[in-house]
This record gives sequence, structure tokens and C-alpha cells, in this order.
Amino acid sequence: MINRVVQNADEAIKDISDNMTLLVGGFGLCGIPENCISALVKKGVKNLTCISNNAGVDDFGLGLLLQTKQIKKMISSYVGENAEFERQMLNGELEVELIPQGTLATRCLAAGYGMPVIYTPAGVGTEVAIGKEVRTFDYNGEVKEYLMEHAFEADFAIVKAWKGDTAGNLIFRSTARNFNPMMAMAGKITIAEVEELVEVGELDPDHIHTPGIYVHRIFKGNHYEKRIEQTTVRKK
Repeated sequence: MINRVVQNADEAIKDISDNMTLLVGGFGLCGIPENCISALVKKGVKNLTCISNNAGVDDFGLGLLLQTKQIKKMISSYVGENAEFERQMLNGELEVELIPQGTLATRCLAAGYGMPVIYTPAGVGTEVAIGKEVRTFDYNGEVKEYLMEHAFEADFAIVKAWKGDTAGNLIFRSTARNFNPMMAMAGKITIAEVEELVEVGELDPDHIHTPGIYVHRIFKGNHYEKRIEQTTVRKK
């Protein structure tokens, strides 16, 4: 069995360099690869293209890379909680490509499955469709237009799991099982950080969400904040 363990985040991201494209797992502030993001900030790589559902907040998640202006382009679905993101976008300092959330997920899956393109009705007739091929299909007795979208091509995928083993098998916990599993499939090189790292054979095979064949490097993270993005309480 191949041992995919590396010592820490610095070793895991050692060959991520300027101008690369990264898939970054997480949804809101949940399931974010915090250690890898911090290592990228410390390393100082520039002109990154980051594909992620959202852009974190000003002082957390991808917001840390935005603060240091290490990201040149964000490809995302929801970016409404980051004031620095808004400032950079409105001032023309950051390229932004907004994608329907289902399309973002499916383009990740397509990359993992080895499919070059997908066809989706989402975005037809909107700005999302400008410059893209539209085809008509008769599907389930209904004739509709579908937009062709390309699978993502990312140099690295960076994900965060609850538990993993030395062969790279991953288990995600609750809401952290968001974009992480599909992004883990889609990267040319996939880096996984985990809260708990165990030996091969200690994970129940029926509980594994991402098989180790998709993971190239794995390490145990040091600390996770587990923030709450929006706290909503009921009046007594």
C-alpha cells in the first residue's frame, strides 16, 4: 500500500508556484483547508486562479490570500461575505467569473470522471452563456437549449477532511462533505489535510467518501477554528 503522508502543509504545497490554478474545497466557512491556505500565504505565491464555491471572509479562508493579493482570478458561486473581495472586484484588481453552483459542482465531477464537457440548461440566455456553445436536445420528451461548459483543469486540488488514512482514503464529516469530495477527484494533484490521521485498515470501508486513489498527499492539520459564518438565534 502506497504511503501518501507528508509532514505538514509546507511540504504538501511545496511545488505550488505562481500562475497556477487551484481547486479549493469548502462551503461558507465549513470544510476549509486552513493549513494549506496559511502555508500558501507564507510562501507568497502570486497570480493564483482559485476555483471555490465562495471566497471566505476578510480574515479567514481564501480571504487571507485576497488580503495579500495573491489571487488574480476567482471562479466562484457565492462571494457575498467578503468586503475585500468586493473592493478588489469593483476596483478592477481581481478577475471574477461567477458560475451557477450546480454547474460549478458538475464541472468538478466532469474533471474527476475524465469528461471534457458537460451540457446544462443553467445559464442559457444569460451573461453566463456569452461566447459559449449552445445546443438543443430532446431530453425526456422536452426540447430545450443546453449550454456547453468545460470541465475544470486545475493544477492542484486542496481539500480538508475529518479523518483520513496513510493511503489517502478520506471521510468528511457532516456539512464539510460539500465541495471537498468532488474537488478531490478533479485535481491533477490532490492534497488533503485531515483532523485525524490513522493507519490503513482503521477506517470502515463503508464510511469512506473519497478513495485514496484520488489523493496524492495527506497530512494531519494542526488547528481548526470551526467558525460560524452567520449566527442566528431565536428570541426567548
